[in-house]
Amino acid sequence: MHQTSPRKGVTLIEISLVIGIIIILVSTTGIGISFYKDWSKGLAAGEDLKAVYQAQKLLLADNPTIQVTAIQSNDPTTPSTYIIPYLPNNMTAIPSVTDLDGGNRTITITVSPPVLSGDYDPSPPGDNSVWDAGK
Repeated sequence: MHQTSPRKGVTLIEISLVIGIIIILVSTTGIGISFYKDWSKGLAAGEDLKAVYQAQKLLLADNPTIQVTAIQSNDPTTPSTYIIPYLPNNMTAIPSVTDLDGGNRTITITVSPPVLSGDYDPSPPGDNSVWDAGK
């Protein structure tokens, strides 16, 4: 009588199924990482804006005769030199922000609260500004 031995190895269908699952997992991870990078840029922009806003409020509290519109960012003859010591973490200049396209945005400190140059708002639709970015 002819005796059959147990099957060894894997079939083409099993290999294809495993490869398909791996491809789905890798693509899902890549999409998640992209969203995380955008979220972290928005969060960093919001934190920088809040830091400058706090420095601006402290400067104006200590110097009530200075107008917000008189604070310039790069002119040594204006009160901008006063705002630098109020920035947290020993910052030596007003920070700039990287937008989602890799460009640099500057923070305008002549208004309160400070704003970013250009049209930049990484917040989801329905939110009002970069101030709520990263939530």
